[in-house]
Amino acid sequence: MTERQPAILIVDDVAANRDVLRRRYERHGFQITEADGGYRAIELTRERHFDLVLLDVTMPDIDGLEVLKRIRQCPSTASLPVIMVTGKAEGDGVAEAFAAGANDYVTKPVDFVVALARTNAQLGLKRAEKAAREANETLRQMNEHLEQRVAQRTIELVRANEQLRSEIAERERSEAENYYIAHHDALTGLGNRVLFRQQLNEALDRVRRSGETLAILFVDLDGFKAINDSLGHSIGDGLLKCIADRLRGCVRETDVIARLGGDEFAIVQTARDQPQGATALASRLIEVIGAPCMVEGHQLLAGASIGIAVTAPGELDPEVLLRSADLAMYRAKGDGRGVYRFFEPEMDARAQERRRLEVELRRALQENAFELYYQPLFNLEKSRISGVEALLRWQHPQRGMVAPTEFIPLAEEIGLIVPLGEWVLRQACAEATNWPADISVSVNLSPVQFRYDGLVKTVSDVLAETGLSPNRLELEITESVLLDKTNSNLATLNQLRDLGVRISLDDFGTGYSSLSYLRTFHFDKIKVDQSFIHDLTGKGDNLAIVRAIADIGVSFGIATTAEGVETEEQMRYLRQEGYTEVQGYLFGKPSPASVIRALVADRSRIDHEPPPLKWSGLRYVS
Repeated sequence: MTERQPAILIVDDVAANRDVLRRRYERHGFQITEADGGYRAIELTRERHFDLVLLDVTMPDIDGLEVLKRIRQCPSTASLPVIMVTGKAEGDGVAEAFAAGANDYVTKPVDFVVALARTNAQLGLKRAEKAAREANETLRQMNEHLEQRVAQRTIELVRANEQLRSEIAERERSEAENYYIAHHDALTGLGNRVLFRQQLNEALDRVRRSGETLAILFVDLDGFKAINDSLGHSIGDGLLKCIADRLRGCVRETDVIARLGGDEFAIVQTARDQPQGATALASRLIEVIGAPCMVEGHQLLAGASIGIAVTAPGELDPEVLLRSADLAMYRAKGDGRGVYRFFEPEMDARAQERRRLEVELRRALQENAFELYYQPLFNLEKSRISGVEALLRWQHPQRGMVAPTEFIPLAEEIGLIVPLGEWVLRQACAEATNWPADISVSVNLSPVQFRYDGLVKTVSDVLAETGLSPNRLELEITESVLLDKTNSNLATLNQLRDLGVRISLDDFGTGYSSLSYLRTFHFDKIKVDQSFIHDLTGKGDNLAIVRAIADIGVSFGIATTAEGVETEEQMRYLRQEGYTEVQGYLFGKPSPASVIRALVADRSRIDHEPPPLKWSGLRYVS
């Protein structure tokens, strides 16, 4: 005889939720009926027989708690198992559900493994209760016919008892499995953040009693993001599993190891020879992680930056230790990666200072405390100012003028560069409308702004609001924009070009400087970094590099601008090599809008007409 499929009623007002659960339960042999609301659920439970109800707490017509109460009030469904589906696992709502007669609960989003285990557990309990009732009835009948059925009664009781033990054992196994899932990383099998915190607290308790010293090592993989983005998540997952196996091989049985998330791992090492033990382990980890990993035919190379925090007498606060190891890890990354660093107190001071600067940076944006300075660009052919670059400045009331190299990377890291960059763009375009129509304005774009889907719309809206002609706006990017999400960023660049604005490649020569960039996207201008200009008249390769970049500009039909020009001699070399524009203190330092407005208003022509230079071998001669 074919066993009847257990009948389950799924109650949820969201059809997509019901559909997912229905399909998954049906694959496990359950007969599913759906109800899209509380009243429909009550009606169905009175019309049909169900083995279990999976009941959403929050519904528009009548909430799940009220439905549960009505189910319990009806004699025919008073004992019907009900599992509540709630948005959180704690709080008054769960307690109220149990008080109203709920048998169990699961949380959203529903983990089907957990839901299936709890469903089977409730059905098992129901079967066990039914079996117990049947056994009791059998026992009653056997008592009535004791002499004739003693042997048969004993057999039935033994069977019922075995069945009950089996179901209890299954439930305990299911609960153990659920515990494992909740405390371990599904990919690597290592403990997760929850288990790590528990094990860290236990280790600290042992240290208090034994007098040993504990070290926490935070391990962050170097280069993982590039591998994951370029080769795909399956390759990235394979690399993480490979690294996890290597980490297991480096630690002792008494050590604790966990994957905290992403490409971050943590190890707790207890020993009496700290910090020597942590030093030896960190050196070993850097060595083994740096060895190539073969994943699906790809030879992958990753590195590790490790931060170490060691307990001191009387300092066993887990939060302090974790924060200290994290700070030390970021120091290791900042010191070149592939190294380990121990926590030092000044790291915490720097972190606190960074936090203060972040708060002040956000306040400065809210209070409009930033200012734009402008530096002229001088056209060598026309011998006059042809454009102006907008440069962000922050005059802090206590710190004074904060260097852009100090606050702009922080703004990029915390995502503040997007609204800050929009403010710069709007201010610069508005100011440029006060200049002659043939003077352009250049605005720098951060690579972070390209991750914001609204960049093109922002530029379009600002041009419309300010009335600035698109051909007077020049947007400067660095090579890092083309290294990060190349296809997406190229699409954004083309959309910006379609608006009519010009695009220039800034700091050319300092990064990869791949000619493929110039083939992939036709820039309007390339700007040579000032580091090549400062030593232009001295010995070395700078002359050859500057000349080669000029030739590249001619070959690709791209204008060239040299930054950091401070002397007449530098300008003469650049003119001789055919550079389009120059920029630097020779023509004007960054100045407030009022100064630049006066400079461009009188159509100033700067007299820089030196005698021509001749080229002799690898050096210029006059």
